[in-house]
Amino acid sequence: MPRSDAGRDPGRVTGLALDPEIITALQSALPRIAEQTVAAVTIEVPSYSRAFSGRMGRNIETAVRMTLGALVQIAARTEDSIHASPLPAALDAAYELGRGEARNGRSTDALLAAYRVGARASWREMAATAVSGGLPALSVARFAELAFAFIDELSAASIAGHEDESATSGRVRQHYLDQLGQKILTGRSDDTLIAGAERANWQPPSTLTAVLLPIAQTRGLVSRFGESTLHITEDLPEVDASDSLALLFVPDMGGAARAELMQRLEDRTAIVGPPREWMQARSSYDRALRTRALVPTGTKGPVDSDDYLVQLILTADEQALADLRQRTLAPLSDLRGAAAERLEKTLLSWLLHLGQRDRVAADLYVHAQTVRYRMSQVRDVYGDQLNDPRTVLELIVALSASE
Repeated sequence: MPRSDAGRDPGRVTGLALDPEIITALQSALPRIAEQTVAAVTIEVPSYSRAFSGRMGRNIETAVRMTLGALVQIAARTEDSIHASPLPAALDAAYELGRGEARNGRSTDALLAAYRVGARASWREMAATAVSGGLPALSVARFAELAFAFIDELSAASIAGHEDESATSGRVRQHYLDQLGQKILTGRSDDTLIAGAERANWQPPSTLTAVLLPIAQTRGLVSRFGESTLHITEDLPEVDASDSLALLFVPDMGGAARAELMQRLEDRTAIVGPPREWMQARSSYDRALRTRALVPTGTKGPVDSDDYLVQLILTADEQALADLRQRTLAPLSDLRGAAAERLEKTLLSWLLHLGQRDRVAADLYVHAQTVRYRMSQVRDVYGDQLNDPRTVLELIVALSASE
């Protein structure tokens, strides 16, 4: 990736033509200065306390020594030197450092803090070495200006690298997350899904819960539910693109957490599927999609698919349900439409209330004698079948489908 040079001012970092004796003293002190610089950063910037330990710490010391060596080389040059400046190579290294820090998850604040502490610690030792070598006060001031201009250039290059890497890795990771969501929806193999999760650097949760809602209402939800939430806005199975629907797969929202999920969606027109093991989350999406077809138009707020379990079961095979109704309700087929409907409602309430006439009457808003009369008609056509548990079950299912 090319390094961004925005904001650079190479003219600020020019040579001082330092005496050879001072240059030699500075070069000899570089290992000690690098060690003390790294130690200062480790102590004063907590983000680097572990990163700079052990072998990595020694590697960092080497990098600091080489960077400070480049500064000494620049200071040794004359302003009109015809030799190539070591500055571009140092800036490239700083840019790559910034990219690496972004990949390691450290912020730009931590990076800039490391530069500030490192600059202070290294300059203190370099200035002391230069003064001991006889560098005049005016030259020390110019050397300080050069050193801090050099550090400014390095830190700017590192920040550019950090920002470029963050932007690139963010886009790439989102692309992989989008792919993972589509693979879950298309029912790919477990091995494929695991590989997709690893590629996206996505830590699989125990479960995923499908949330289906208008695209326009998704703003801010991913931040509410966490970065592990998968957000899919294209190619939703069995959904017309003109519906403008989005799908969220929200991690670990089962059990007691489901109430929290519904509360967070209280201002959205959302359909919430059941929690499912993450590789089987397509079934949560299917449940939400089927529930959507059952929800009355104009319903406000989120809808929990668990509240529609009976309707979902009854409509799972509509042809089978129609056949069951035709067979089970055949004894009422000779009655006129309104009369048959009244008896169907009375029979269902009777079965659900375990034959308690007063409760049936209250449920239907009729007199108990009316219930007695209607049930006499029902018994006339069904006879002993009402004592058969299987017939009772079939009647409850068949009659519930008309509710």
